[in-house]
Amino acid sequence: MLSTAIDRQGHGVHQPSDEELIARCRDGDAAAWNQLVERFSRYVFAICVQGFRLPPSDAEDAYQDVFAKVYEQLHRLRDDGAIRPWIAQLTRRTCIDRLRAGVREQTAEEVEPAGFDDVLTTLDEALAVRDALATLPESCQEVLDRFFARDESYRTIGEALDIPPGTIASRISRCLEKLKSAMEDPTDAQRPVSG
Repeated sequence: MLSTAIDRQGHGVHQPSDEELIARCRDGDAAAWNQLVERFSRYVFAICVQGFRLPPSDAEDAYQDVFAKVYEQLHRLRDDGAIRPWIAQLTRRTCIDRLRAGVREQTAEEVEPAGFDDVLTTLDEALAVRDALATLPESCQEVLDRFFARDESYRTIGEALDIPPGTIASRISRCLEKLKSAMEDPTDAQRPVSG
């Protein structure tokens, strides 16, 4: 999947696919490794904290362990497109091992919190939305972020972006359609949004 984000100057910036990053990591590209870690860092940390309810210090240790394992075992990944579930599984096992270390002779099922699979599904969906949002034009990213993440009113958004408040609802609607399209077909998201 070819993905393009918009930089601060409004220029398209190529975002390598997971597969491209993995290939570059295997070739020893340190910048690609940093980008891979950045791409999945929130995901891993969220699994540790939200999924396993680890205290911050344990979550930080588990996070470090996971990325050490990813680095050491990347050559074992058979399907480069499956990096996200592979990292999720490494994180799951790392968190279970960390929890087991505190108690003796418990099975993984006894250590893993109830509802973990639901948390993982929610995190996967959030990551998919974030990735799709990054492919939208900056104007859509801004208006959707302000309305949904920052909970700003139409009036506040209009004043901040110098857009008549009456057009904010239609702008949000068009941007949501673009987001939906981006999640269904990533190449469809780069069409300009006006109005």
